[in-house]
Amino acid sequence: MESQISLFSTPARLRLLHLFRPGKPVLRHPSLLPTSSSSSFSPSSLRSTRSVGQQELSIHSNGFLRRQGPSGAFLKNSTNSHSSSSFSISSSSLLGALRERSQGEKAERREKESLFSQKRFFSQNVSIKKPAYRIVDHEYDAIVVGAGGAGLRAAFGLASAGVNTACLSKLFPTRSHTVAAQGGINAALGNITEDDWRWHAYDTVKGSDWLGDQDAIQHMCREAPQVVRELEAYGLPFSRTEDGRIYQRAFGGQSLRFGKGGQAYRCAAAADRTGHAMLHSLYGQSLAHDCKFFVEYFALDLLMSGEGSDRKCHGVLAYCMEDGSIHRFAANHTVLATGGYGRAYQSCTSAHTCTGDGGGMVSRAGLPLEDLEFVQFHPTGIFPAGCLITEGCRGEGGILRNAEGEAFMARY
Repeated sequence: MESQISLFSTPARLRLLHLFRPGKPVLRHPSLLPTSSSSSFSPSSLRSTRSVGQQELSIHSNGFLRRQGPSGAFLKNSTNSHSSSSFSISSSSLLGALRERSQGEKAERREKESLFSQKRFFSQNVSIKKPAYRIVDHEYDAIVVGAGGAGLRAAFGLASAGVNTACLSKLFPTRSHTVAAQGGINAALGNITEDDWRWHAYDTVKGSDWLGDQDAIQHMCREAPQVVRELEAYGLPFSRTEDGRIYQRAFGGQSLRFGKGGQAYRCAAAADRTGHAMLHSLYGQSLAHDCKFFVEYFALDLLMSGEGSDRKCHGVLAYCMEDGSIHRFAANHTVLATGGYGRAYQSCTSAHTCTGDGGGMVSRAGLPLEDLEFVQFHPTGIFPAGCLITEGCRGEGGILRNAEGEAFMARY
């Protein structure tokens, strides 16, 4: 047997077999092409193309190497004749051919992978078996977004009338910003001094510097006594006078007889936690009237259709903060009670949840917004902490003084 040297690993040998197998018409490397003008190609013609120095590598079609001396004879002659053809090339030409072939195969493979990726992700013929996130659909007669005082009252009011109602809130209802309302609710009950809703309306219009919607102000002041009595019936534990009536305290800006009768006592209070008591009472009533609550659901946008004046709201798109699912709430009626956007300011007396979500939804839907320049700042806030001192402290006789000890509010 002839002494043979295996120079390459099995994958490389297979590549050599593919490159130099008998009958292969073309080799890729130019230095390996025959110089003969003959159209026929054979290993013998390749062998005679160039001188390769004192020593050559002989490549057999079986994938093994043998060294060859300057006379052309193999250094170790084979005792057996091989029927397979053999030819010799220089080692530098061989490595160049293999390197070019390998680079070509890699480029071709990258191109195929790129085309496959494009077809996989951008072809419309590719069917996605599972969506990226879960979408859940709901259908109600009415949707209320927000679970503060206004949202809870609207939610259980609709539910008590037989309307299939859902209430969405990004936090638990009893943690809505109404809980920060400490002082009380203005209503012309007349439990401490005589009072009239018209005097209340006058003080409100004057306090708004005559910029308020006077129709809305008249409606609010006229209905306020009835609303307070309803809250009492719902279980709100108002403070009491000695004879058992709802306690009312004095607040700034309240007067009798259109500003000519002195200080009015108009603010119905539940100690110094009126908002807290209100939320618990309204939430209990909402549960009693079978209102469906979706707590920690962040409203994203309104579901709208149509263009221009023909636009119509069909519900709300919301995000469940617990599991990341998307929920579509379809409804014929949508109520937004999402509060203000006081947290747009660095220092304010609003909770961190007052981020104007509802106003943003309305704006993106192309619907009108009114009086956005009027943002409530509590007059007795503590800078820079952002917390407040209840107005009840002034109603009970507290006086605001500046750094010089001056009771400066008399100038205003």
